[in-house]
Amino acid sequence: MAAGAAVRKAAPVLEAPPQHKQISHTKLSADDEWNLQQERMYKMHRGHESMHVEMILIFLCTLVIAQIVLVQWKRRHGRSYNLVTLLQMWVVPLYFTIKLYWWRFLSMWGMFSVITSYILFKATRKPLSGRTPRLVYKWFLLIYKLSYALGVVGYLAIMFTMCGFNLLFRIKARDSMDFGIVSLFYGLYYGVMGRDFAEICSDYMASTIGFYSISGMPTRSLSDNVCAVCGQIIVQLDEEGLTENTYQLSCNHVWERTHFLYGQILDWLRYLVAWQPVVIGIVQGINYSLGLE
Repeated sequence: MAAGAAVRKAAPVLEAPPQHKQISHTKLSADDEWNLQQERMYKMHRGHESMHVEMILIFLCTLVIAQIVLVQWKRRHGRSYNLVTLLQMWVVPLYFTIKLYWWRFLSMWGMFSVITSYILFKATRKPLSGRTPRLVYKWFLLIYKLSYALGVVGYLAIMFTMCGFNLLFRIKARDSMDFGIVSLFYGLYYGVMGRDFAEICSDYMASTIGFYSISGMPTRSLSDNVCAVCGQIIVQLDEEGLTENTYQLSCNHVWERTHFLYGQILDWLRYLVAWQPVVIGIVQGINYSLGLE
């Protein structure tokens, strides 16, 4: 009887805990999961305020030093700076695309790379074909127009979402904002790539034709009303162009100029995509060597 009583007294200990105390992570929404991760991160780094201040100071100092170094490099050795920057602009997004499975960007990047590589191949041939300058001009003018249009569409989509116009078309704010950001990034990124490759092709063609020489003495002269790239000028200085207007340079030659503000935005994106990951990597290395988390 005593043993039976002991068994009966121990039985309640073997009962399962209440089911309401268990948390099922599979039933959490994406927002709740993100909030849960943020709460865990906050608890993990609680009491590390001084360490975080040191990390911020390291990041700011590294950012300033990197900016000074890049500016001096661009001013003293502009050709090598542009070449290295273009290479990073071409390779860095490919790494993140494969890592994050962004197949749409990868397909567009591949198509742009194949066509641009062919254009670059044609522009570097000697002797230069008479059709190559016009082919180069048409391709990069198309890239400029498409990237400019994508940038404008993306910017308008972001502004309309912030003003709430997406509700008129029953579009979710997240979807319209994602569309705007992606379109804006595509426009700026391919605008930068097209601009840099156009400069490389122009330099090669001008050197091959004879209008440019490393020694500074060109082998051929050029009339003031003839373009050194395509050899033709359709729009005169005092005429309004259908797509682009013509402007006169300081050397008395004419050229078709794009918007300066758009060019400055492209320069900012070039730094963001090509050099910002390098700066962040340096900061991470310094923090790791000092034992900062």
